[in-house]
Amino acid sequence: MESLKMLTGDLVRLRPLEPEDADALYRWHNDDEVMRWLQSYFHESLAGLRKRLADRQENSHEKVTLCIETLEERKPIGIVALRDADPINARAKVDIYIGEREYWGGGYGTDALRRVCRYGFETMRLHSIELTVVEANERAIKSYQKIGFQVDGRLRQAFFRDGQWYDELLMCVLADELT
Repeated sequence: MESLKMLTGDLVRLRPLEPEDADALYRWHNDDEVMRWLQSYFHESLAGLRKRLADRQENSHEKVTLCIETLEERKPIGIVALRDADPINARAKVDIYIGEREYWGGGYGTDALRRVCRYGFETMRLHSIELTVVEANERAIKSYQKIGFQVDGRLRQAFFRDGQWYDELLMCVLADELT
C-alpha cells in the first residue's frame, strides 16, 4: 500500500498541503473563472489563509486534503480532498479543482482524481466515493465519467450563480468500477 506522504499518478503527484501553498491557493480563490462552479462565497485574506493552513489539523481517515502538483515540475496546480469518510458504511466524498487554468483539459484533474480514489479504495478500504457537480460543468462531468463515476441522482436547483439556478448531479463510483 502506498503511504499518504506522496501519491503519484501518470501526470501528477499528490502531497499534503503545506503553509507555503497559501500564495497559490489565494491566487486560485480570487480567480472568478476557477471558482465559477465551486461552493465558495467569501474571499479570504492572504494572511487568514496562511494562518488557516499553518493551524490546520493533520490529514486523518475522516479528511484527507492534498495538493495536486505536476509530476515533472512539481508545480502546485490544484487541490483534491477525500472528506466525511464513514468507516461503518465505507463511504466518503471527494472534492477537486485545478486552480492553474493552463492545466485545464490536459488530464491532470482526471489523473489526480483517479489516484486519490484508488488510495481511498485500497488504503482507506472505502467501498464508494461520491461527489456533487453542477450540471452545467460539462468538462468536469466528462472527467469524472472517464474513471467510472456514474450519475446517481439530481439535486434540483441546488446551485445559484450569476442570477440563475442550476441543478447539481450526485455522482458515485464504487471500488470495482474505478478505471
